[in-house]
Amino acid sequence: MTGEPTLEIFVPFWGDPVLLYACIESVKAQSDPAWVLTVVDDCYPDESVAAHFAAESDPRITYLRNEQNLGITANYDRCRELASADLMMFLGCDDLLLPDFVSRVKDLHREFPAAATLQLGVGVIDEHGSSIDPLTDKVKRAIRPRVQHRAELGGEQLAGSLLRGDWLYWPSLVFRTEAIQRYRFREGLPIIQDLALVIDMTAAGETLAVDREVCFAYRRHGASASSSSLLHGSRFADERRYYRDAAEQMSSLGWRRAARTARLRWTSRLHAVTLVPSALRARDGAGLRTLWAHTAER
Repeated sequence: MTGEPTLEIFVPFWGDPVLLYACIESVKAQSDPAWVLTVVDDCYPDESVAAHFAAESDPRITYLRNEQNLGITANYDRCRELASADLMMFLGCDDLLLPDFVSRVKDLHREFPAAATLQLGVGVIDEHGSSIDPLTDKVKRAIRPRVQHRAELGGEQLAGSLLRGDWLYWPSLVFRTEAIQRYRFREGLPIIQDLALVIDMTAAGETLAVDREVCFAYRRHGASASSSSLLHGSRFADERRYYRDAAEQMSSLGWRRAARTARLRWTSRLHAVTLVPSALRARDGAGLRTLWAHTAER
């Protein structure tokens, strides 16, 4: 790699156009101008989105619309196949970059050039843009590895940590393009595919660099794909299946502690327990049965 790296930002779009435009404006406000951005519209049914980007004057911004709806995983695949810069990311269409995000990404990459994945510090906002601190994010902070400022993690330490509880924020992750293009998303895991991909990369010897300084705003609201899938059970069914596979994967590597962590999946079980009151209030019998199966099944 020669010269200053360019960050290639892909925004797989399906959602609220207003939040998408706010996301794009946060990228345009970056202190480091060496970025390019591509919106990949997965056939969202609103013609005004295409018209909005047709009027966009910034040459760094490109708008593409898929010929047909691909779905979450296939749209990510398309973004990855389009990537050609040194670094790339899948920015959530409702998330925001703080002004120093790009500059800190490049600084972290310079310090840990071999790391395949970069995780910068993340704050959480609601649908109105206000800072919030839900239980999920308190747990993420509690279980993530203790680092003073920056560190590079890998091997069984990283795999075991992530299988104990996924403390990463997928839309904020930045990847070395040539590294991520060597791996595939697992089929049939639309909600947990991010964890599965990073674990597969870790199992293959890739590392992850972390920077605790907050420069990304992750949006949590009830309309998100991960939130809406909880009570009807798709996420937990995927998780149970994935953790069984991960335990076998870790065992095959001789990573016994990580394999045991995958079999226990205690934070995943506790997550299900925290949703029981919601299922009770909704009188959702099927949801309660799903939550019980997830907490009890070995």
